[in-house]
Amino acid sequence: MEAIIFYIFSALTLAAGLFILFSKNLIYGAFALFLAFLGVAALYVLAGADFLAVSQIMIYVGGILVLLIFGIMLTQKKEKSDDSTRHNRVEVPITRKIWGYLTGIGLFGLLAKVILSSDFRMAGEEMSTKSTIKTIGVELMTTHLLPFEIAAILLLVALIGAAYLALNRNPTA
Repeated sequence: MEAIIFYIFSALTLAAGLFILFSKNLIYGAFALFLAFLGVAALYVLAGADFLAVSQIMIYVGGILVLLIFGIMLTQKKEKSDDSTRHNRVEVPITRKIWGYLTGIGLFGLLAKVILSSDFRMAGEEMSTKSTIKTIGVELMTTHLLPFEIAAILLLVALIGAAYLALNRNPTA
């Protein structure tokens, strides 16, 4: 049963990734990215890395993807077009498409060679199903509290700096 769920989430992630690759509409690509992030988080859960799954959802789905969607929605082009089919479309020159396809095919071939030549037999003991989130939380709040707080302060300073840079300093505009 676990193998079937793995293949379902793998297929979902691959399909979403291919949709992102071949979609010309940015909004649809962002929603497909949402599915890809959720598929990867599900694969982390199946691998027993529940902290990575929660981090994947909180950071990528909850933060980066929302910023990407807001960036797409709030960015306006200078020229207004009456053609609604061209809205949020990405047009790529044919030479870039050719180089992209060649690079993708080469990378796919390399990864296929590595996967087919690898030995995926299990070695060692079976994994325990104990959650790692409690252990990581206790470690972050006891022995690693100082670096955790320094990182929080640095992120706060970066956020304040970004807000200061985003201010409209020209009140007449």
